[in-house]
Amino acid sequence: MVATVSLDVAKFISAEIDKSRAAIDALDSTANKQLLRSIADRIVDSIAAGGKIMFCGNGGSAADAQHLAAELVGRQNYNRSAAAGLALTVDTSALTAIGNDYGFDRVFSRQVEALGRYGDVLIGISTSGRSQNIVRAFEVAHDRGILTIAFTGAESRDMGCADIQLEVPATETAKIQELHITCGHIVFALVERILFPADPAP
Repeated sequence: MVATVSLDVAKFISAEIDKSRAAIDALDSTANKQLLRSIADRIVDSIAAGGKIMFCGNGGSAADAQHLAAELVGRQNYNRSAAAGLALTVDTSALTAIGNDYGFDRVFSRQVEALGRYGDVLIGISTSGRSQNIVRAFEVAHDRGILTIAFTGAESRDMGCADIQLEVPATETAKIQELHITCGHIVFALVERILFPADPAP
C-alpha cells in the first residue's frame, strides 16, 4: 500500500519551474554567450575541414550525447546537408567488449583511439565532472590533436583537463542536464546557421 504523503503538488511544480528559470537566467551572461559562440566556432572549423564531432557521457548524459550527435547528422531547425556527428555511447557490442576486456574507464578512450583523427572534436558530458571514462578519453584525444570540450555542472572538477570547459550555473543533476541540452541546442543552431546559411524552414 502506498504511504500517504502530504504534498502541495502545485507548489512543488512551481518551485521546480522557478529553479529552471533561475538556472536559465544565470546562463544568460556575457561570458557564457562568448563561450557558446567560441565552442560553435571551433566545431564549425572542424566540420569545415572534414572533421567530425564525437560525443560521450554516462546515463542521462549518454542520452544527451546521442541527442546532440543526431542534431548534426539529421537536422535541428531546417533542411540542410548532413554534418558528421558520432555518439560513442551507442555501439553496445563495442561498449561491452571494451568494458569486459579493458575496464569501464576505457569504453570511450578506446573508441577515440580507433576512430578519432587530428582536427576532430570530442565533447564529454558529465553532471558531476568526475567521469573517469571521459577523462581517459580526453587524454587520448589530446595525444591525437583532437579538441576536447567538457560540459559539466558549476565545477568541472576532474574534467577541467579539457581544452574548453562549459560549466553551467547549476548544482542539481536535473538542472545541469536541462542546461546541457539548452547549451547544446544553442551551439548547434549556431553551427547550422554558420555552416549551412539558409532561411529556417517553417
